[in-house]
Amino acid sequence: MTLAVLALLCAASLALGTKSIPPDRLLDLLLHPDGSEESGIIHRMRVPRTEFGLVVGAALGVSGALMQGLTRNPLADPGLLGVSAGASLGVVVGTGLLGVTAVHGFVWFAFAGALLTIALVYALGAAGRGGATPAKLALSGAAMSALLLSLVNAVLLFDAAALGDFRFWAVGSLTGQPAEVLAGVLPFLGAGALLAASTAPALNKLALGDGVATALGQNVGRVRIRGAAAVTLLAGGAVALCGPIAFIGLVIPHIARRLAGPDHRWIVVHSALLGPCLLIAADLVGRLIARPDELHVGIVVTAVGAPFFILSVRRRRLREL
Repeated sequence: MTLAVLALLCAASLALGTKSIPPDRLLDLLLHPDGSEESGIIHRMRVPRTEFGLVVGAALGVSGALMQGLTRNPLADPGLLGVSAGASLGVVVGTGLLGVTAVHGFVWFAFAGALLTIALVYALGAAGRGGATPAKLALSGAAMSALLLSLVNAVLLFDAAALGDFRFWAVGSLTGQPAEVLAGVLPFLGAGALLAASTAPALNKLALGDGVATALGQNVGRVRIRGAAAVTLLAGGAVALCGPIAFIGLVIPHIARRLAGPDHRWIVVHSALLGPCLLIAADLVGRLIARPDELHVGIVVTAVGAPFFILSVRRRRLREL
């Protein structure tokens, strides 16, 4: 069912926009490009943004599922470990301090910033008695995010050019990136997906608590390191490609859990399919409600995710009363 919905959304993403293309004409142009204006719209604009939606949506959905499993916190998302803040600082350093303005140039600074941040967060969380517990990792991530975002704002205050480049990237968009950028980041995302698949079964034991998981023969520290590496590769790669698109990592695992039950192996699989569904649907809404202009997908996703987050917090508080 989810695959059918995803296929339908991909077809709608290729057909709908400022200029709508009938389904029979769409299929013909996909198979036989003819150099017409419609063919150019499909192959140069809509196919790449649909590909970005598929890859980035899956990466954010899976990384969110891993984060919630690793921290045993249903309100966690990849931003909790400072991935978005680290990537943002990387972009600012690349554009503002080093003068890198091309997308395929500063995307690597975003990825490097995310990797460095997650390493620092884990080092801080692992320090002291008890090692890298979920609470210590969450607190370390929140502190690191606050520090890095303050550095971002400090650089932007003194560099108007960096502010212009950063503003477009930070809002979150599936457009403006050349195809070769996606090809360059795909190996990292693939490695993250493999790590996620190998980590998911262990999350079922981790959900019972660290003590029980250890008694069942699970090396908790190793699982958290592997999971953190997967989150870094997936979320860092997604943020580097399209900017810090919020709430997908928060919303999607909840929907996947309702469909798949408590087994993290199936939660990860469903998250990989539902993430692109939400992202492509949001991109479609942004194209259609503001024609002939469009809203960036990050704005639309935030408009959907913020009420969901508030509702989740209220339900959680009511259960605790």
